[in-house]
Amino acid sequence: MSGFNLTSLEECLDKYIPNEELKEVKRILYGRDDDNVLQIPEPAKAIADQNGFEIKGFRFAAQPEQIRKPRLVRIGAIQNSIELPTTEPIEKQREAIWEKIRKILKAAAAANVNIVCMQEAWTMPFAFCTREKFPWCEFAEEAENGPTTKMLQELAKAYNMVIISSILERDTAHGDTIWNTAVVISNSGRYIGKHRKNHIPRVGDFNESTYYHEGNTGHPVFETAFGKIAINICYGRHHPQNWMMFGINGAEIVFNPSATVGALSEPLWGIEARNAAIANSYFTVAINRVGNEEFPNEYTSGDGQKAHKVFGPFYGSTYVAAPNGARTPGLSRDKDGILITELDLNLCRQVKDFWSFRMTQRLPLYVESLQKATELNFQPQIIREK
Repeated sequence: MSGFNLTSLEECLDKYIPNEELKEVKRILYGRDDDNVLQIPEPAKAIADQNGFEIKGFRFAAQPEQIRKPRLVRIGAIQNSIELPTTEPIEKQREAIWEKIRKILKAAAAANVNIVCMQEAWTMPFAFCTREKFPWCEFAEEAENGPTTKMLQELAKAYNMVIISSILERDTAHGDTIWNTAVVISNSGRYIGKHRKNHIPRVGDFNESTYYHEGNTGHPVFETAFGKIAINICYGRHHPQNWMMFGINGAEIVFNPSATVGALSEPLWGIEARNAAIANSYFTVAINRVGNEEFPNEYTSGDGQKAHKVFGPFYGSTYVAAPNGARTPGLSRDKDGILITELDLNLCRQVKDFWSFRMTQRLPLYVESLQKATELNFQPQIIREK
């Protein structure tokens, strides 16, 4: 990565491109020439200022309809660094992150957020790069009855807010196995259900199959008081079929809690969730953590470079994309923060009617082709000159 300290792409654009040109640049890059800023209430901004995290707000409108009323939903996407050194006791590390997120959730509530989602494995350092089982497996906890879920249930009820919490799950009913799991808590404080990560990376420092394998929960969509939501966890964003199935099952918003570093994936980051929103006629929410994380023991990345202890930097840049192809500006690449976006879910159907992607997708054709591709004697359909 470059030694140039780029805190955010938007800051660079605003700094160097004159206003008139900037509107056209944003129309091409972001699908709209105006950021459509959402005014953040003063109490929420005060909480952010007092606790040193970023807070930004944007909105996506839909056309007025004669029969349906607007379906306005405010969503919050949280990106954050870890709080204590990874050498500290597990409980202290987790409690310090909890305390940080409690403050951000308080700001979200003050900004009238309806649904909030944290980054992947938010309760812990992203220790999977080390391939060490101890002490990192101690962060694992039960999805329904674990301490993080219980803590968040109280806040979800108090704030009338749906909360999506991505944790390292310990499945005590099935031999204490471990999963990468997103827990969904309703605005009443009840546990709704969970989804386990469908696609597991084996790329560079992301050696996650050391800890857990591919999930077994399918592509669930959770019907909440504020819309139908789904969770495509991190590496699943590289798989178009994964995004597609959440759409087929009726999702209106798909959250993508992630943890990814700049040298590996940043050129893909602004493209994949946005493409998924377009292809599947729903909103997508791409969330990434920030900062560097240092571990006690050196580890290698299988790339011929020297062993090291620091993993990162995670580059943040959390953003939201709409089914019409527009997207919000992102949060910074290096600061804790929450991105608040007001959506009109009516836009999902309006885009379906306009582009007809869902009507013209021809699923039976692809079912037949994919079935053939899974057969042992499969031959690609290639026609050659005779």
